[in-house]
Amino acid sequence: MTDEPIRKREDVDIGNNAASLSEAEIARMTDDIVAALKTVYDPEIPADIYELGLIYKVDIEDDRSVKVDMTLTTPNCPSAAELPIMVETAVASVPGVSSAKCNVVWDPPWDQSRMSDEARLVLNMW
Repeated sequence: MTDEPIRKREDVDIGNNAASLSEAEIARMTDDIVAALKTVYDPEIPADIYELGLIYKVDIEDDRSVKVDMTLTTPNCPSAAELPIMVETAVASVPGVSSAKCNVVWDPPWDQSRMSDEARLVLNMW
């Protein structure tokens, strides 16, 4: 994992331990997972967690289970208990995903440079 900001699908570390899945199926699942992640909002911030740069890694396993590494804007985030559950629910709803697990990680620490231009626009943070 790099310290570079995650700003678009191509920047997310998409692990592929799914040797039995076709490249087309992995691409479809990846796009659908990203779309599902973009439906999850921090209740206190009017931008989705993907555009905020909180998603660090998405790993699709051979059995179609998905592991997501994400962070929070701060260790004291009031939504720390609910956001990982919301991520798991959103990812598990993607067709073809057998299960979803979300891990909260703190390295590298999140900062505002990880936000996309879309999130900056919504939050008026230029």
